[in-house]
Amino acid sequence: MNSSAPRRAAAAAALALAGLLVGAAPAAPAPAAPAPALAAPDIPLANVKAHLTQLQSIATANGGNRAHGRTGYKASIDYVKAKLDAAGFTTSLQQFTSSGATGYNLIADWPGGDANQTLMAGSHLDSVGAGAGINDNGSGSAAVLETALAVSRAQFKPEKHLRFGWWGAEELGLVGSKYYVNNLPAAERSKISGYLNFDMIGSPNPGYFVYDDDPAIEKTFKDYFAGLSIPTEIETEGDGRSDHAPFKNAGVPVGGLFTGADYTKTAAQAQKWGGTAGQAFDRCYHSSCDTAANINDTALDRNSDAIAHAIWTLSAGTTTPPGDVYENSADVAIPDNGAAVTSTVNVTGRTGNAPATLKVGVDIIHTWRGDLVVDLVAPDGTVYNLKPFSSSDSADNVQTTYTVNASSEVANGAWKLSVQDKAAWDTGYINSFKLTF
Repeated sequence: MNSSAPRRAAAAAALALAGLLVGAAPAAPAPAAPAPALAAPDIPLANVKAHLTQLQSIATANGGNRAHGRTGYKASIDYVKAKLDAAGFTTSLQQFTSSGATGYNLIADWPGGDANQTLMAGSHLDSVGAGAGINDNGSGSAAVLETALAVSRAQFKPEKHLRFGWWGAEELGLVGSKYYVNNLPAAERSKISGYLNFDMIGSPNPGYFVYDDDPAIEKTFKDYFAGLSIPTEIETEGDGRSDHAPFKNAGVPVGGLFTGADYTKTAAQAQKWGGTAGQAFDRCYHSSCDTAANINDTALDRNSDAIAHAIWTLSAGTTTPPGDVYENSADVAIPDNGAAVTSTVNVTGRTGNAPATLKVGVDIIHTWRGDLVVDLVAPDGTVYNLKPFSSSDSADNVQTTYTVNASSEVANGAWKLSVQDKAAWDTGYINSFKLTF
């Protein structure tokens, strides 16, 4: 799990490079999770541990770590890729550059399923330079790998398309996952029905934390643990600090699991989960002692099985028919600390009012999105605020879909996306604006 934060000084360069962050407000909640068509298989703990043993051996043979830009990271990627290739996945390596070194993301697609509904699961594969990174994040990487191999063993044929990802340079600021999301065309991002993230799921003094992002994904995980009579808590320690953040900022529904890092386990948590109160969930977080000995087998086993349960459950979804789309893809420059500008979509040929769930697709390229106030202006001049000004929101770009209750508005007419930059030093433009009825 990454512990760094972005700096404003890098913002201008980010626009020139098309950005490494894709930011925006969360998308509307997804529909309730469907019941799985088939029960998920048990994920053998021994298999997951065998992957961890290999990652430990790789680190030991490569200076003690698997960090970005080091030989241990590339060897880790090669190990995972070989397993997936042999299992029938279509794999690809995505290269990027960070801190003067080449980084790699590994993407693996399972053949079949509806490519317009892609369920994705991922984890970061790099460690910090201080150690082997077996809990952070060999644990998530090994469990996602073994779940993917279970998909192959079962010759699973889900309704949705399945994709798995292993991210590089997470420890340097989510670099790999940001690069992946930023380089996906908007049309491809919109096909991802959910992204599941697993970063540190075998902490030696574990808690059972569930991301409270997309409600359907959250419920899937909570229901699984409830079936084991294991209480869960909302994950707060790593919120925004792992690879789900770029997906969430791009409007993709996200969720995931976590067993804790350097926060201290309370007495109440120790009472319900066991372990040691007053001690960190992982005393070896970002340290040389994060080795193969730094894993709680019970937590790793439970979370690995929960991953498989979520993959089997959430990939059985149904297709939601798209609505009618009206779009303006002409670029509109946004003056720095200047007057509001607009992009207009003319809606014609409809009857009655706009829907209560009008989808407003926004794609704004900007080096400091906190400076922006974004509004939807109805044909009669009614203003619906989509995004307020925030001096602390240092990420770049606003690329998401908002949902607006526009049922009191006549559908036909000129709808406008209004954008105003309220502070100096950062620049950008409206890339596109669309309405889906």
